[in-house]
Amino acid sequence: MNIILFDEPTTKTNLLPFTFTRPVSDIRIGILTIKEKWEKWLPADYSYLTEDYLSNKYPIQKTGENLYLNACVLPNSKLVEAVKALKKNQILLKDTLPIALYGNFDSFDELGSIDLMDNLEKVTFPPASPADGHELMTVQNVYDIFSKNEATNRIDFKLLTNGRKSHEIEDPHTICYNRSDIFIEENVTIKSAILNAERGPIYIGRNVIISEGSIIRGASSIGANSILNIGTRIVGDTTIGPYCKVGGEISNSIIFGYSSKAHDGFLGNSVIGEWCNLGADTNTSNLKNNYKNVRIWNYGEERFTDTGRQFCGLMMGDHSKSGINTMFNTGSVVGVSANIFGSGFPRTFIPSFSWGGAQGFVTYEFNKALEVMPKVFERRKKPFTEEDVEILKHIFERTKKYRR
Repeated sequence: MNIILFDEPTTKTNLLPFTFTRPVSDIRIGILTIKEKWEKWLPADYSYLTEDYLSNKYPIQKTGENLYLNACVLPNSKLVEAVKALKKNQILLKDTLPIALYGNFDSFDELGSIDLMDNLEKVTFPPASPADGHELMTVQNVYDIFSKNEATNRIDFKLLTNGRKSHEIEDPHTICYNRSDIFIEENVTIKSAILNAERGPIYIGRNVIISEGSIIRGASSIGANSILNIGTRIVGDTTIGPYCKVGGEISNSIIFGYSSKAHDGFLGNSVIGEWCNLGADTNTSNLKNNYKNVRIWNYGEERFTDTGRQFCGLMMGDHSKSGINTMFNTGSVVGVSANIFGSGFPRTFIPSFSWGGAQGFVTYEFNKALEVMPKVFERRKKPFTEEDVEILKHIFERTKKYRR
């Protein structure tokens, strides 16, 4: 079976700044990215249908028969059964949301400009009953990523550990609560830590180092090759992606991967992209003093919109950085490759390729930004390609209007 994960245009816009640099299906929520979840639930050949400027790095692969899956939809057993039963020229819908379809669509723009339902036979995805518990879960806004992370950590934990045995914790000074819901992959180092899985499972990926005095509360996951510095507190419902270094206090937050928050400071109800660095004592506010709902910048509407949530912290796109003692107000949105520093609270929408802080911002010139990125990739032994350069160049041009 050839499966193409397509980005529905409105959703992709609502998930900016994270989808500036990746298709929707490469967003990490829970332990795995959305694409990785589908690959586990429904093994097949997968590719992407996304915006043109991303297509060189994330190409589409088509055959005679192609099944398209909406990349914002997370798999479960009931959905996988419905997708497998789909026939040619049918579209699977939940209300008006297209979930899966057999068809022949060649471009991201085509998906956004035609009425898919006019040309295909409609199949309705049945609502979940309290008994089966298979409610359809989607990621359609940036705050969905952290607000649904607890549930997806639990689902991914079962998916990855079913029928497998955890490695033992050999350190006699590490304390575990509800050890049966703690899974340790190979070559993990843990020293004098507390792992509390009473509220949810804890997954520790291979080659992780958990330093002395660290505390992890579930439901949480620590990605492969990541490091928890001395005294790190993972309060719960958190995902640390692969190759991250973290410290301080982290609550209900996701760090996609290859990013660092290595020192003290609070990160709550937040999402941090790849290749980011939060300087020492960077702090995020996640609750307004008046307890009102948090409003954040929405790229689709080009204005601040109500999240409907009391708790919402920092949304930071790839390659962005903060200096020491940076303070982010509630509901801050930072674009791609921004540098924030200095005293005081910077504004709550910081465009891509911005340089500055509370006193104001100037443009972080593209050539200057490009001097830094290859060095960062080299430290992780990852290639920085011409495809990456072209993507970043597109983002720089596309976001100029926000820096005026």
